[in-house]
Amino acid sequence: MAVLSVQNLKMEFGERVLFDSVNFEVGEREKIGFIGSNASGKTTLFKLIIGELEPSDGEIFKGKNINIGYLEQHACANSTKTVYDEAESVFESLAEAERRIEELSDMMNSGAGDIDSLIAQQQRLQAEFENGGGLTYKSRTRSMLTGLGFAQEDFSLECSKLSGGQRSKLALGKLLLSEPDLILLDEPTNHIDLLSLEWLENFLKDFKGSAIIISHDRYFLDNVTTKTMHLDHERLTVWNGGYSRFLEQKTERDEIERRHYERQMDEVHRLEGIIEQQKRWRHYITAESKQKMLDKKLAEVTAPQNENKTLGFSFGEVSSTGNEVLNVFGLSKSFGENHLFKGVEFGIRKGDRAFLLGANGCGKTTLLKILMGFEDADSGTFGFGAGVKPGYFDQTLSSLDYSKTAIDEIWDAHRDFTETRVRTLLGQFLFSGDDVYKRIEYLSGGEKARLSILKLMLSGANFLLLDEPTNHLDIPSREALEEALMQFGGTMLVVSHDRYFINKLSSRVLCIGMQGTQAFDGGYDAYAERLTASVQVKVKTKTVGKGGEDYKRRKEQESELRKVTTAIKRSEERINDIDVEITNANEELSRPETSADYERVMELTGLIDSLNSEQMQLMSEWESLENRKSELEELLGIE
Repeated sequence: MAVLSVQNLKMEFGERVLFDSVNFEVGEREKIGFIGSNASGKTTLFKLIIGELEPSDGEIFKGKNINIGYLEQHACANSTKTVYDEAESVFESLAEAERRIEELSDMMNSGAGDIDSLIAQQQRLQAEFENGGGLTYKSRTRSMLTGLGFAQEDFSLECSKLSGGQRSKLALGKLLLSEPDLILLDEPTNHIDLLSLEWLENFLKDFKGSAIIISHDRYFLDNVTTKTMHLDHERLTVWNGGYSRFLEQKTERDEIERRHYERQMDEVHRLEGIIEQQKRWRHYITAESKQKMLDKKLAEVTAPQNENKTLGFSFGEVSSTGNEVLNVFGLSKSFGENHLFKGVEFGIRKGDRAFLLGANGCGKTTLLKILMGFEDADSGTFGFGAGVKPGYFDQTLSSLDYSKTAIDEIWDAHRDFTETRVRTLLGQFLFSGDDVYKRIEYLSGGEKARLSILKLMLSGANFLLLDEPTNHLDIPSREALEEALMQFGGTMLVVSHDRYFINKLSSRVLCIGMQGTQAFDGGYDAYAERLTASVQVKVKTKTVGKGGEDYKRRKEQESELRKVTTAIKRSEERINDIDVEITNANEELSRPETSADYERVMELTGLIDSLNSEQMQLMSEWESLENRKSELEELLGIE
């Protein structure tokens, strides 16, 4: 059953059409990722769903008694309540019922009023209180706050004194505690660290309601969502699978559309040649007949849509450095009683793409500022190697002069450039037309980030120190930055909580804190796997089974192993069957008589997409089953 249905939705502002003919449904417990370039209309669609805006056309139907929750962007800013009281305010009706139950108890103890009536009231209220979750709402509130990264001492902080990121987390916590049937999350992963991200992912996976999630965090989308909505060129398309699966399917569809368009244009050019030939031969009747065929064919031709403009740039050649780029020895830093890190030691070598990880507040940004000379360490030393020219990307974008225009910000630093070259460079970073004359203070976060990246690119730095470089960037811009950094010939030290970005680029992960530094080869997944394995080893060493319990547990594990083995066999059989079906469909698609039948081509490509989607899902399930089988065999001691 659909909890939400959107039909033929259109939204326009003046002469600008934001989107048109939008159709989709949200089923029970579905988690849908919502992607599209910045300013494409994603947040506007959310505001239409909650009724804050009225559509230009179309209908939005909500299921009966469906409660929709929306993550407010600037919630709790003026609240004078403490963090805990603000979070618990979600349960105000339960708190009021609890107070009333206590009042009734006091009245009965004092002998005031009709005792039978008071008992009846208390019993009724107690039942409502317990059925509404009254026995657990306080522990749920504490658990939610802890999961989102609030320490016990933060519970008593006044909301007005929180940072923007803390207020965002508190607003998210309140929304999740309210347990709506459908939640609309607009960039929920902004401002939260990796531990909080993982907690949020697990919460949403277990969440019994539905969710639509706007996010540029591709790793998060892959982990949480099973369907993807893509808003592009005023149209919304719905795909099965998370972000990576969406990308695969879209690439396949774009290629099919491109080939189909080329075949159509080949026919157009053939007819144009015949018409020209017939006119030269003065066969005007034949030429006129062919012209009608051409006109009909042109009416059927649909050119593939061009992608939205994305960053197109390269860091170019950079000067070489020695093999040792940076050496850090025993760095420590505190601000009063706030101890950030201690005894941090590591080395960065030429060509390294190292990522600094750690919980929010552990001092990652401060460490970069120490290396750039903007902060002093309490103890320890560091040194750059021969020929090293560091360049710094500050996540606060403070390197920009907000009183300047975009063109002056670049031109003032490179007076030898011509205006044409400066405008061309800005155009590669999506500043076109009069956008180059905008004052920086009026630019969006994404525009400021792109301008900062351009300045860094032009600096000639061969050692990049990047602090959350993907913040403010939409997915296409993130992917363009990834590609440029992959081709960068220098060395990098990066702070990021974008796990997709880390996996794509990282050669090494450095985790810092009060225990010093831990180093892990590879990307985020390898780092997380090492940590998980370490925790499991510790748990196993502490676990000692008892005779009867061990026997029962072994029997349960043996039974589960048999079921998993059977499921693996069925998955493998279906995967092989799908291979045969895909091969047959592709063979039919390659036949000349089929390629001339547009309807059959679309039918077959749709079938192939569906089979590929099913096969990918089965392969994912097969991998999970194989992993579980290995775990069970290890537990049972089976070689």
